[in-house]
Amino acid sequence: MHSDFDTPVDRTGTASFKWDKYPDDVLPLWVADMDFVSPAAVVTALRERAAHGVFGYALAPDSLSDAISAHLATRYGWRIEPEWLVWLPSVVPGLNLACRAFAGPGEAVMTVTPVYPPFLEAPPDQGRRLVTVPAAFAGGRWQLPLEAMEAAVTKDTRVLLFCHPHNPLGRVWSKDEVAALVDFCRRHDLVLCSDEIHCDLVLDELPHVPAALAAPADADRIVTLMSPSKTFNLPGLNFAFAIIADAELRRRFQRPGEGLLPFPGCFAIAAAEAAYREGGDWLDELLAYLRGNRDLLESFVTESLPGVTMAHVEATYLAWLDVRGLDHADAAKACLEAGVALSPGAAFGDPGFLRLNFACPRSTLQEALRRLQAALG
Repeated sequence: MHSDFDTPVDRTGTASFKWDKYPDDVLPLWVADMDFVSPAAVVTALRERAAHGVFGYALAPDSLSDAISAHLATRYGWRIEPEWLVWLPSVVPGLNLACRAFAGPGEAVMTVTPVYPPFLEAPPDQGRRLVTVPAAFAGGRWQLPLEAMEAAVTKDTRVLLFCHPHNPLGRVWSKDEVAALVDFCRRHDLVLCSDEIHCDLVLDELPHVPAALAAPADADRIVTLMSPSKTFNLPGLNFAFAIIADAELRRRFQRPGEGLLPFPGCFAIAAAEAAYREGGDWLDELLAYLRGNRDLLESFVTESLPGVTMAHVEATYLAWLDVRGLDHADAAKACLEAGVALSPGAAFGDPGFLRLNFACPRSTLQEALRRLQAALG
């Protein structure tokens, strides 16, 4: 099997949030979806489901739970029970549910910044108080700011939203780091909501250790959020799940969503099962291709953008570019004027940075880098 990640796919005019937001002459390297065709098994499963012609209410079959369980056991050695699974339309509602379920009105939810914007939006959207702690940077790597978190936590802090691996910092948090974070939550009686949507996209020879495995004795305070959407490029199908081992914690998490969240649709179920059951070889090829793009990008930044720096990307297909050394009032605007759309860092909690999505054909990335050199070099 050989997957073609090099051939560009024209996504314009497909109601693509990524491509149709900007004029046709702009290369969109911003929102986190990939410009690659999903695994052949997924495409086949969707065609077969469409051919049936009846698209009624769906029921998640046992075979879907089995496929997810097998994937987690194979990739991470994590053995879960089917009843631990809670179906969601995406991870973002899961973040909002955690804020609403485990913190009361006006109580605090903590997170480490910079971070994926819904982490910053969910607490105030649910009437909860947001507490942010900036990540530390030492030895060329981003670090969890555990000492600063100890100083920032308050008596009314109830939840910690954790990005693992981290978007946009690209860190694979180690087992010891995660265990220390869970210990922090235990000592301060916090629920840990661990967003692990990027866990399958580890680019280095580093293990992803789910938070629930790093500290199995604390399962009664851990909610894990996962989805095939980033891994297999399925975000438009709206499917995710929470894994919650503790029955009482699971009941508390589900209660705020009753009557509000849709059940997964038939196409989402078909695609997710096919992806987890048959997408492993495709994923391995994808990771190799993303490593090549990452290496190209890191070399380019070092050699051709003297005013820009970036930490090594251990996981995800997202680079966090430090543009504070540039003489630009608005670096994102300068990039857009040069024909490349990047995500401004302000939305993540740090305006001195830009996020770049390198999950695209190499020719697209090379052209984008040429334009970035003209804008930022």
